[in-house]
Amino acid sequence: MFSKEFFELLGQIIKSWQVIAVTVALVIYIYIVSYVARRYHRPMAIKKIKIPFKRRSKKSEPMTGPEEFESSHDSNDELGLEEK
Repeated sequence: MFSKEFFELLGQIIKSWQVIAVTVALVIYIYIVSYVARRYHRPMAIKKIKIPFKRRSKKSEPMTGPEEFESSHDSNDELGLEEK
């Protein structure tokens, strides 16, 4: 199926300086990219989430009952919408 000429041509292509140079350049590029990726990768276990401490102001009052929750909803009257 494959002739002897094909294998000789394939051998010449693989041994050409252009193919060798491009292969070496790709290997170096992939090495540099993987090095940078490993260098700047931060493991999830070390990463800590800092929650800022918030002081309650004396002016704000906590919600005490469901009446405040119901009054916080926007009604159609407050938004200026009309029902059709």
